[in-house]
Amino acid sequence: MNKFLIALVLFVRFGGILFAQSPHILSQREQAAVIDQWLEERIQTLLPSLMDRSEIDMWVIISREYNEDPVIKTFLPATWHAARRRTMLVLYKAPGSSTVETFAVARYDVGKSFKKAWDPDTQPDQWKRLSELIVEKNPKKIGLNIAKDFGHADGLNVTEYNTLKSYLPENFHSKITSAQNLAVGWLETRTPSEMATYRHLQTIANDIIADGLSEEVITPGVTTTDDVVWWYRERIKELKLDTWFHPSVDIQRADPASQGQLRSFAVKADSEVIMPGDMLHIDFGISYLRLNTDTQQLAYVLKLGENEVPQYLKDAMKVGNRLQDILTSQFVTGRTGNQILRETRKTMNTEGIKGSIYSHPLGMHGHASGPTIGMWDNQGDTPGAGDYPLYPNTVYAIELNAVVFLKEWNKELRVQLEEGAFFDGEKVTYLNGRQVEIMPIPRKNGFLNNP
Repeated sequence: MNKFLIALVLFVRFGGILFAQSPHILSQREQAAVIDQWLEERIQTLLPSLMDRSEIDMWVIISREYNEDPVIKTFLPATWHAARRRTMLVLYKAPGSSTVETFAVARYDVGKSFKKAWDPDTQPDQWKRLSELIVEKNPKKIGLNIAKDFGHADGLNVTEYNTLKSYLPENFHSKITSAQNLAVGWLETRTPSEMATYRHLQTIANDIIADGLSEEVITPGVTTTDDVVWWYRERIKELKLDTWFHPSVDIQRADPASQGQLRSFAVKADSEVIMPGDMLHIDFGISYLRLNTDTQQLAYVLKLGENEVPQYLKDAMKVGNRLQDILTSQFVTGRTGNQILRETRKTMNTEGIKGSIYSHPLGMHGHASGPTIGMWDNQGDTPGAGDYPLYPNTVYAIELNAVVFLKEWNKELRVQLEEGAFFDGEKVTYLNGRQVEIMPIPRKNGFLNNP
């Protein structure tokens, strides 16, 4: 049988859906090469403009082994898993220059970019050498990772801070400033190379989610939600991926005694046996190439005699999708997270949609730096992180829930959704589409998310 006939048979057999192999995952060696290539690209093409935007011409990052600054890890080569002894990085952009000079005040080079700028035989005191380098470059502002609003940018501990000040000449003390906005900009901004791969990363995550919420893993009446959770953990390891949080799977069902729709995020759901008629919700994230996903999707276990998800659940899903549209329509460059939340809630109220918004940036961290757009336990302003503006070339977890009353259940259903999306400065685009149909279990004829 030729390739065309094979493809035709598959097309007919699977209702028009042609299944491809799982997305390719790079070997550890290949991943390291990509990470190092991206790092050099980011330093050369992204960092100069970020330093200009933040008006900081020198960024000093200091970290000790096992007490790492969250930012320093993003400057380390792929083969470094942590700082070594005390690692000091200095990034300096001279007046009028379009490039950033990078130095490592350390015993050895730090990756390709940071060449060592300290010879212990000549100057035994590492702190003295750092001070000499700073004085030599004579920057206008010395940015340090001390920050009130973002933990990612607050990685300089008090010992390092006090020691640096004790070595710097007093006339340089007034030049010290918070590098908060520079650090957040570095962490949140994605390059074209990273974005070319982010969709692939989200595809991997979606495939794993779909595999777990299927008849291949779930036997109704036997399998528990904890069984599925640990299947995901094992699957992640089998694929040589990492996760940045323990996945969760929980249930909402018509049973009046079941109160899953009221569960707080602060309380972990008890493990339950999965039964026909259950609505399953998963919260799942993976880490790959120093980028992260954060995804929540829904599945429904068909009851005897059902061949598809009931229409009333499909209608509830549409409300959740509508709420996503309302939220992403408010993404405007320069608008703060608090402003986006307020405008979204105004439209929600006008359309009579009940629910909550709690979206956040994605990138080098799962709960990443950038504008906070609501919190699950606070639907008002978030001081500080919520006042940070929206910038182009950033990625977000569009995370929310819509609460819909089901007369068939005589109670509310919480439609909990979360999808990764890219903001290019003009529009929001989902990394790998978004879920618009609840996954049925079983679904041997196949199922795909739609854009």
